[in-house]
Amino acid sequence: MTAKIEQRTYEDAVSWLRDHGFDIIEAPGTQTRVFMRKFNCSAAIQKTDDGGAKIFAYPGYMIGSEISKLVNKGYQQFLKTTKTELPATADHLKALQQFSEELKEALNLPSLYNESLGTVSESYQYDRVENRDKPEVDRPKRPWETVKAKAATAAKKARS
Repeated sequence: MTAKIEQRTYEDAVSWLRDHGFDIIEAPGTQTRVFMRKFNCSAAIQKTDDGGAKIFAYPGYMIGSEISKLVNKGYQQFLKTTKTELPATADHLKALQQFSEELKEALNLPSLYNESLGTVSESYQYDRVENRDKPEVDRPKRPWETVKAKAATAAKKARS
């Protein structure tokens, strides 16, 4: 039987983070969201309606003053910001993994086996499966889909 894990309250989570060496920064314009930083990684949590805490900004390595997004391109993982994309080193990945594990502990979230083995990317962009992570309506049409649509339209016109 699985045990129900009690989530920490927002205040308890922020207190735990402070006690364990995280730098806490209040988000501008709101009192229910904080950014935290440790190991040159950062993320944000916010208070839920029931008083709990949830992750608002996924953990990322800091590049300048921006939280990067970890992108897996199959052959290499990259740290991507709005301005740059850098190859992720072993030190970057180790810091991100340790940061993520401590954040889960602060929020009393389960630590999943596959995530504990190493860093998990927020998105995967392999060459042949590009845009597969997007909803189907947002994916660009592939050449064979465009040809089928044109053929169907021509067939309808011919029947009319």
